[in-house]
Amino acid sequence: MSIYREYDIRGIYEKELNEETITRLGYALAEEMREFGEYVAVGYDARSHSPILFEYLAAGLNAGGMKVLGMGMVPTPVNYFCNYQEFDGVTPCASVMITGSHNPSEYNGFKITINKAPFFGEQIYALGRKIDAMESQAKVERQVIEIDALSRYKRFMVESFGHLRGMDQRIVYDCGNGVAGLAVEDIFNELGLKTKGIYVDPDGTFPNHHPDPSEEHNLEDIKKLLASEGDIAFAYDGDADRIAVLTPNNNIKGDMMALLFALKMKNPTVIGEVKCSQVMYDTLRERGATAVMYKTGHSNLKVKMKELHADLACEVSGHVFFADRYFGYDDAIYATLRMLELIHEGVDLDAEIAKLPKVFSTEEIKVKTTEKEKFPLMAKLKELLQTPPSSFPTIKEIIDVDGVRVIFDKGWGLVRASNTTPVLVTRFESTEQAEALRYEEALNALIQEAHNQLKGDA
Repeated sequence: MSIYREYDIRGIYEKELNEETITRLGYALAEEMREFGEYVAVGYDARSHSPILFEYLAAGLNAGGMKVLGMGMVPTPVNYFCNYQEFDGVTPCASVMITGSHNPSEYNGFKITINKAPFFGEQIYALGRKIDAMESQAKVERQVIEIDALSRYKRFMVESFGHLRGMDQRIVYDCGNGVAGLAVEDIFNELGLKTKGIYVDPDGTFPNHHPDPSEEHNLEDIKKLLASEGDIAFAYDGDADRIAVLTPNNNIKGDMMALLFALKMKNPTVIGEVKCSQVMYDTLRERGATAVMYKTGHSNLKVKMKELHADLACEVSGHVFFADRYFGYDDAIYATLRMLELIHEGVDLDAEIAKLPKVFSTEEIKVKTTEKEKFPLMAKLKELLQTPPSSFPTIKEIIDVDGVRVIFDKGWGLVRASNTTPVLVTRFESTEQAEALRYEEALNALIQEAHNQLKGDA
């Protein structure tokens, strides 16, 4: 499996991410960055090997002619934030965040922003080809200019949300031993909020639970704390760009968060991914918003937001992107404060969700396949959907912006190839539970048929 992925660069420390590879990566990235400026801001997460990878990357960037602004251990949104800040007269033209996000502790990776835009897709694949063909780089003396980006970020948040001072709601939160705690604890304290946090200290071994709040079993401890001591709860992933929001009655997914955030925006343009509920798209349009369905992936959504001058974007998994009053990237800490702002302004989150049409949705269901087979499997599935078996539910429309979202009479089913793992991702939704199950069974049978036909053709 290549370390060069659709949205970032990711692999296992030492085995794939070693000094030779990462020094070359820095050198190759410097070539991409130099036309926009000479300073790049670099931060890293809580993993034990992140500071080591920082040293390798900085050496490569220096060798390639870039000056490195080192911010130390920070949440990913702080790294993005740097692209919009000036430090002693210097504004970085790019940033790199060293993070394994919510992956197991032996993994690490790099999220890259150049000229305020995500560096992804074919850009990363082309970079990988260049690095593989590169000769070893001569060592240069490493030079890093230290900057305190974290304090700047926290000050920005406290100044932007000063009106939340004195809120009387009891707020509980779970940082999962990722890096969110480096920022949220101080911001909450500065705002004088009533809070209690668990697993706040960064620890890249993640001793308490895996830092992925989209998995229900990782929320057990914060749910207990909410039941006993809280009115609202937040949970963060390993690098603090994804959030879970929990109330006494709901685990509010990213698409429902977008609906809530849009309540206080005037005719917003909101972009959702293909996994988002139809309820989100329909309700936004009923309220006068422009709702756009687009590809999954934080890089895809950031690019689309700029293109459409959108106010907000979301993924079901808890990436929420604000261009309304913010810079247009995914930031779980900023989303926390915007959610508290809604409560402060009198929005009853549970009551708003209770007003929405009732639908039955599955979680994301992953169908295992292989890296080699997943895209041919999707192509074969699309072919079979053109002439489905007579027993197949009636198809009203097929949306193929990312995989296939098949629209049926009472709901939809989605099948898309994951860009990061060897699986097909499926999700199903209907106004009737039995129909959601029927859509799931029908599409799974067609995936199996596509698989059988591929094997027959081999």
